[in-house]
Amino acid sequence: LDSLTTDRLLHSFRVTSGITSTATPYGGWEKPDCTLRGHFNGGHYLSAVALAYASSSNETLRTRGDGMVAELARCQKANGNGYLSAYTVEQFGLLAAGVTEYPRVWAPFYTQHKIMAGLVDMYVHTGNEQALAVAEGMAGWVCGYFQGIADDQRQKMLRIEYGGMNEVLANLYGLTGKQEYLDTARLFEQPVFLDALAGRRDELKGLHANTHVPKAIGAARMYELTGDARYREIAEYFLEEVLTERSYAIGNTSVGESWRSDPGNLKGSLEYHDAECCAAYNLMKLDRHVFAWTGDARWMDAYERSLWNCRMGTQNAQGLKQYFFPLAAGYWRFYNSAEGSFWCCTGTGAEEFAKFNDAIYYHGAVGALPESGSVWVNQFIASELDWKEQKFGLRQETSFPNEQGTTLHIKVAAPQRRSIYVRIPGWVAEGGAVRINGRALEAFAQAGSYLSLTREWRNGDKIELSLPMQLRSEPLLGEPTMRAALYGPLVL
Repeated sequence: LDSLTTDRLLHSFRVTSGITSTATPYGGWEKPDCTLRGHFNGGHYLSAVALAYASSSNETLRTRGDGMVAELARCQKANGNGYLSAYTVEQFGLLAAGVTEYPRVWAPFYTQHKIMAGLVDMYVHTGNEQALAVAEGMAGWVCGYFQGIADDQRQKMLRIEYGGMNEVLANLYGLTGKQEYLDTARLFEQPVFLDALAGRRDELKGLHANTHVPKAIGAARMYELTGDARYREIAEYFLEEVLTERSYAIGNTSVGESWRSDPGNLKGSLEYHDAECCAAYNLMKLDRHVFAWTGDARWMDAYERSLWNCRMGTQNAQGLKQYFFPLAAGYWRFYNSAEGSFWCCTGTGAEEFAKFNDAIYYHGAVGALPESGSVWVNQFIASELDWKEQKFGLRQETSFPNEQGTTLHIKVAAPQRRSIYVRIPGWVAEGGAVRINGRALEAFAQAGSYLSLTREWRNGDKIELSLPMQLRSEPLLGEPTMRAALYGPLVL
């Protein structure tokens, strides 16, 4: 992120809006003749900058993000109608006219989503009010765009990848309370996809994986904002089906970006183009939503599996990212270039590596448990929690997964009674144990659940958790003679 120049990132936005630019544009999917340009430069970049600020108080990147937002606002003002993109509105005219072939039309609303999500992240994580105003302007343009477009025509248009437009519009509704954003979010719903999931039918064969995971995330967000249980049923069934019937041992899915086979059968699918990295990024987002509704440890087990096995290793020492995760023997990792790629997975990777503190801890009432003051320890990552509103903190010390366990140090100004729920992973072997202030507890928790610790906590209290690992194997779905070797949560 630090190596990228804002003038170069802004080049195509300025040119599209009639503003002079002498900068040298970046290449790959951001070059001036690519019909996906803007997805990284105005979208993922802003999200990653905002997350870097939220995660590590990176003021340098925040300042650059603020400058980017100001210039994007200038471009939007020059357009005069709320439209903002790195390419002209002609792309959306072609889409409405039924032109769908690549490269004339790639995925116009996919790019719009990334830009809007980047602006929303700048507002949520850095407090940039201008970013919210620009995002609202874009949402207003989208609402107007669909006026006069018949439902059947719109459904045909939605066959073209549109990212998480429903999610970001729902998020704008959640931030502003403006009903028009929720109404516009519904315009991006596809009954042909959602109805099957609501009926608990797996009709995913032949679909592009990362096109459809964001649609389930949108359903999850709609459930949270409307309370409509059908949205929840869609999101939960989709996540469970993909993770149990269509995923590899590393915790990711897809072959050549798609679901090629029937559920439960990945036989013969190990190749170079396995496990598109974007899909894992989005599945982990969905893990977070569903965990928050259920408090079920398996969703944080799944999150952990993806984090350690197919996210951590997808960036090299120079900060470059993978696109696919080859799973066949004899293949190698392939990374993007510094200035000539800007793939979708470059963008989600930049976001992922700016937010590894996400989902370590949760608080409040999770699932069926009503205690609003509870703390959930989900991931075993050296970190420090400072819950200012409750005057509660803890420091987690661990070298996990090299260390088979973790230690939690309580930090409070005065004694306070509170429940702490610590995940006991599904992979834990016999012999797991917990000690509080050096004293072993007789009780433990079943693997794949949460250990509940409720007491009056005092400053300096120490929780020591032992999580033994063991060697085991898991079969490739549909091919029991092809097995992955695992040690604890790690695929070897």
